[in-house]
Amino acid sequence: MDMDKTSENAESRFSALLAAAARLPGVRIDREAYLRTALRRHCSEEDIRRATEETPAAAGIPLDVLDRVANESIRYETAKVSAISAATGLPGLLAMPATVPADLAQYVGHMLRIAQKLAYLYSWPDLFSGEDDLDDATRSVLTLFFGVMFGTQSANAAVGKVAEAMAKQVAKTLPKKALTKGVVYPVVKKIAQHLGVSMTKQTFAKSVSKAVPVVGAVVSGGFTFATFLPMAKRLKKHLSGLEIAEPTGQVIVGETVPPTDGVNVPKQSRDWRLVRRRKEVEE
Repeated sequence: MDMDKTSENAESRFSALLAAAARLPGVRIDREAYLRTALRRHCSEEDIRRATEETPAAAGIPLDVLDRVANESIRYETAKVSAISAATGLPGLLAMPATVPADLAQYVGHMLRIAQKLAYLYSWPDLFSGEDDLDDATRSVLTLFFGVMFGTQSANAAVGKVAEAMAKQVAKTLPKKALTKGVVYPVVKKIAQHLGVSMTKQTFAKSVSKAVPVVGAVVSGGFTFATFLPMAKRLKKHLSGLEIAEPTGQVIVGETVPPTDGVNVPKQSRDWRLVRRRKEVEE
């Protein structure tokens, strides 16, 4: 009974933290605006239009391009969250009760930011859609994304099932039934419990690092960098490997595509080049 209560408390703590972080200014990413800004140096205006109106996969944007953009976003968010974490480490022991909760909230906020960015690049639908509060489906899918970031294998499998459900429905929204009532939902609850415990431990570790001013800032910023970067890369690797991220109409390795006329050669077959499927991203 006590174990059940502990699990419920851990799940509640995580859910409350997720909801609080989602309400912070600047945490929610405008899908269309982000894709336009992120892709404009790599894609044509027509590709960007299709990516925003449909998905990057439907626009035929190659995975190596999406991987480069994803790495840029990961570097940006990692640098930003590490700098903020270092700043909250400066006051030292006397300010710990105030700085530690604030540091955790902004850390989770940046996890939400990078999760949204990676999801949109790899053809997931808008996760918030203007809602003031997290709906159950969005809370569930974000919990699964966090589980992937923390290296939970059951989260990897569950995200794959959700992606399969979206692919079958050819839907532009999250499959709410699968995320709130189906076989995925019990997995969501277990991951939320696990994350509630994990983040409590992480908070304690960061609290210790903040006890000494200046030194605490360096340690806190370094701790954040060392944890955030690999977690973001883990999510990127998983989302980029799902079927829904594959560009539609991409040519299989070994095939050549002849020009349709002598002048207007499709972008993906220009100069009779082979269009390669995605290789494993060098980390």
